[in-house]
Amino acid sequence: MTAISKASHNRGILLILLTVLIWGTSFSVLKYFLRYFPPAVIVATRFAIAAVPFVGWLRQLNLRLLGAGVLLGCLCFMATSLTVLGLETISANRSAFILSLNAILVPLLGIFLCQQLPAKILVAAGLAISGIGLLSWEGGGLSWGDALTFMAALSFAIYILTLAKLTPRYPTLPLVAVQLWIMALIGIIWAMPHFAVYVRDITAGFGTFLYLGLIVTATPVWTQTMAGRWVPAHEVALLYTLEPVFATFFSFLFLGEQLGVRGIIGAALVVTATVVSQSDR
Repeated sequence: MTAISKASHNRGILLILLTVLIWGTSFSVLKYFLRYFPPAVIVATRFAIAAVPFVGWLRQLNLRLLGAGVLLGCLCFMATSLTVLGLETISANRSAFILSLNAILVPLLGIFLCQQLPAKILVAAGLAISGIGLLSWEGGGLSWGDALTFMAALSFAIYILTLAKLTPRYPTLPLVAVQLWIMALIGIIWAMPHFAVYVRDITAGFGTFLYLGLIVTATPVWTQTMAGRWVPAHEVALLYTLEPVFATFFSFLFLGEQLGVRGIIGAALVVTATVVSQSDR
């Protein structure tokens, strides 16, 4: 890499790490909200809040940018909504583990698209998945929630690959604006039958919804779109395996959940995988 491209790559890595850190806080919040709201209301409210600050950037649209934003918005909506639906019936740690399978899904899909991968990426992906398994897997048989979350992981993998293809072609903020507004519109249509029943509860929990909308939703869409210009899709997916590590930390911090020996070993494997993936740069 040249000095400039290396600096851009490092900037992208930092943006992805920020994204993963933010997402690590979301599982316990979403799991708590599912006690009081149906998934449609949670999804629609967070996306609507996330979209509002970007409304001014819609003035810079053209048909090609609109098409790219609609595609990315639909993929991101599908992945996020399936995640929330899965969380209704499985634990946050289990959800985080299954979503981390995109570290394998992205390279596999990339191979089908004739992309060549360094051997160290495959090694690192194996280490990461092993670590996530130790860290998060709770045992037991497969459930419908597992299937929904696996579909979410596949949707995220397709989103990551599509993002890597499209982001260099379009300005960042208008592309983010289209994604968020498409997600908000689909979510509002989905949640329309429920809003009248839950409007008072939404108002009562609006501070937390602001966090979900602005921090957990809008910020990661922006950081991912920026980082997609500088970091290859398979590296992005691998860095996302840190998400359950952060999720476990915040579960301990906020919910008092303990991390055992198996979890510590798993977290160490994930960190090792990330170091391996970024070596020799």
